[in-house]
Amino acid sequence: MRAFFKDLSMDTSSDYARSNLKKNILLTLAFTWLNPHVYLDTMILIGSVSTKFKDENLIFGMGACLASFCFFFALGYLARFLAPIFARPISWKILEFFVGLIMLALAFMLIFASF
Repeated sequence: MRAFFKDLSMDTSSDYARSNLKKNILLTLAFTWLNPHVYLDTMILIGSVSTKFKDENLIFGMGACLASFCFFFALGYLARFLAPIFARPISWKILEFFVGLIMLALAFMLIFASF
């Protein structure tokens, strides 16, 4: 919630937008394979959920792959359209406010779920 009170904006200047192909490929590989969430999400989260679908494990795996592809494709494609919106500080304040509300709601749900 502290980020809500800061003046943040996205830098969309052309200095950051222009980059060479080799650098982009290396950064993509680094973010993919050096990210611990790749292993946590894929092996632990999806792996543990997949045990409920013993007979349909192939369909479950294909659905998980398709959902992941659709999510990341939409994320990358929509980022182009959202960049002008998030160039303004008020947009970041609104986003940070709602993220903070969701995190507080989750915290209260976890606290009161144990009672």
